[in-house]
Amino acid sequence: MKACRAVKISDNVCWVGAIDWDIRNFHGYSTGRGTTYNAYLIMAEKVTLVDAVKAPFREELLARIRSVIEPEKIDYIISNHSEMDHTGCLPAMIDLVKPEKVFASKKGVEALEAHFGLKDITAVEDGGEIDLGNMKVTCLETRLLHWPDSMVSYLAEDKVLFSQDGFGMHLASNERFDDELDDYVLYHEASKYFANILLLYSHIAGKVIKRIEESGLEIETIAPDHGPVWRSKIPWIIDLYKKWSARELKRKAIIVYDSMWDSTRMMARAIEDGLTEGGVHVKVLNATASGRAEVVTELIDAGALIVGSPTLNNQIFPTVADILTYIKGLKPKGLVGASFGSYGWSGEAVRLLNAWLEDMKIELVGEGVRINYVPKANDLERCRQLGLDVAKRIEDLPDPLIVTTVCT
Repeated sequence: MKACRAVKISDNVCWVGAIDWDIRNFHGYSTGRGTTYNAYLIMAEKVTLVDAVKAPFREELLARIRSVIEPEKIDYIISNHSEMDHTGCLPAMIDLVKPEKVFASKKGVEALEAHFGLKDITAVEDGGEIDLGNMKVTCLETRLLHWPDSMVSYLAEDKVLFSQDGFGMHLASNERFDDELDDYVLYHEASKYFANILLLYSHIAGKVIKRIEESGLEIETIAPDHGPVWRSKIPWIIDLYKKWSARELKRKAIIVYDSMWDSTRMMARAIEDGLTEGGVHVKVLNATASGRAEVVTELIDAGALIVGSPTLNNQIFPTVADILTYIKGLKPKGLVGASFGSYGWSGEAVRLLNAWLEDMKIELVGEGVRINYVPKANDLERCRQLGLDVAKRIEDLPDPLIVTTVCT
């Protein structure tokens, strides 16, 4: 761990986090590029650690801190969010550092006691300040973004916003800043993170951004708890968050399906043809090959969700049920949808899919298309027409946002 060094991100703040190259699943969300657990050291009169790291990465955190100061010289710890990837090693850090105070939101105090039995945590009022001697940190509650205890912290002297899970992404990298990374990777991982972690709380995210803007805070650096530190593309990522929070949907449709003997796949491709003919940007995702996180990421700006499944044991296919369960929990708003599927003898899948979509408050386009065994030419024409019908329903939405370059 001697090679682990802190990285200076502003005049008085260093990144002292950890890099997790190996993680590939974050409570059901695929993390193909790994992640980081970001922690920050404020070198004020009262030296302050902002957040900690996942328990197995404590030594990496300590090594980076030791490249700046001895950990025992830390006076305060601020816990912006009590989830275990940010607090797993917090009890051990408290035992080692013996800080004068540990700060958290009111809900954070409750969560840290419930998780770890930690006592004597100091609650910070919403909008309250923590006096670091020659500097001050302002704390703003961001409840349910994405836990009840969540808050952000702002260091006025360096114009740094410690945004915990907001503006983050799961991306393991030795590059610490946004302008050191490929633009496409930034967009893909930021949108994937928002879709899979924050989509359920879109309306809250919009309110938080508005509150931060109206507070008059001057922000030159956004330091999240996962992924790179933002210093060059702050207006861009804030604008994307506004769009995602407002559910600005595009003329784009997602077809999610699985198939046993290729019939449902053939139907999916015929629906794709109709959507394309109707001027819609289409993504066709096989549930086995794609997985839930990829589907939700593509759904972030889509205006339509079309779901297909064969009937298996009088039910929908398990992989399709998995994805629908995941999407339902994230509650995407404003979608239209449709269903399709093949069957051998009972054929319940389409009816069940319609019930799923209606329960998710997705407006149905037609009754869906059911095909017995292998689709014939007239069956595939019905599927193509379904695609055209869905395209007609979202024709007034704007063209999809396809990002290859970040404008700075």
